[in-house]
Amino acid sequence: MFESTSSSPVPHSERLAGSPVVRRGGQWWLVTSTGSILANDPSFTGELDRFAAAMAAADREVARIRDERAAARKEGP
Repeated sequence: MFESTSSSPVPHSERLAGSPVVRRGGQWWLVTSTGSILANDPSFTGELDRFAAAMAAADREVARIRDERAAARKEGP
């Protein structure tokens, strides 16, 4: 259950909202500077899945709003 992370740091893009939780190969891992442990509790991983989906939806909405604002600025007053 324990995996050393000394080979390379986890890319920021895999982390869940800057937390010590990453998704690798369809599984959630809790990561520290000394290693990582597989999160295998279905209730916990289900919450992580829901939170990740909500974060992705929020990111898409923010991008949509930014695009709308950029388009409005290009059109001018």
